[in-house]
Amino acid sequence: MEHRAFLMTGKSKRQFGQTLRETRVEKGFSLRKFAGVVGVSPTYLSQVEQSNADPPTAERVRKMAEILGANVDEWTALAGRVQEDLPGIIQSRPDTIPELLRTTKGLTPMQMRELLERAKKMKNKEE
Repeated sequence: MEHRAFLMTGKSKRQFGQTLRETRVEKGFSLRKFAGVVGVSPTYLSQVEQSNADPPTAERVRKMAEILGANVDEWTALAGRVQEDLPGIIQSRPDTIPELLRTTKGLTPMQMRELLERAKKMKNKEE
């Protein structure tokens, strides 16, 4: 089931297409070769890169990011998608996960990194 992370705006669609094209070219993939590896038509890939088509599904974005050595979560968000595991994680703890997400809104990247590291340490103590 595909979920939208946010309403896909023209700007975010442009950013995904431009990022995809720049990274693909930087990594030395032709449009045709990359489309074949990902499993889409070159025409569709060209349309995505030119912002004339919506980005692909979260699963296909994941595949693109992995092939290009990019951060999967960042690319998924840039494409306006949500990774398939996240809705289940949120729904598994409806009493705390949404509140946690809302509470962390506005934290700096450094604060978020610190919070993430603390959470990992807490999780490792339980295992």
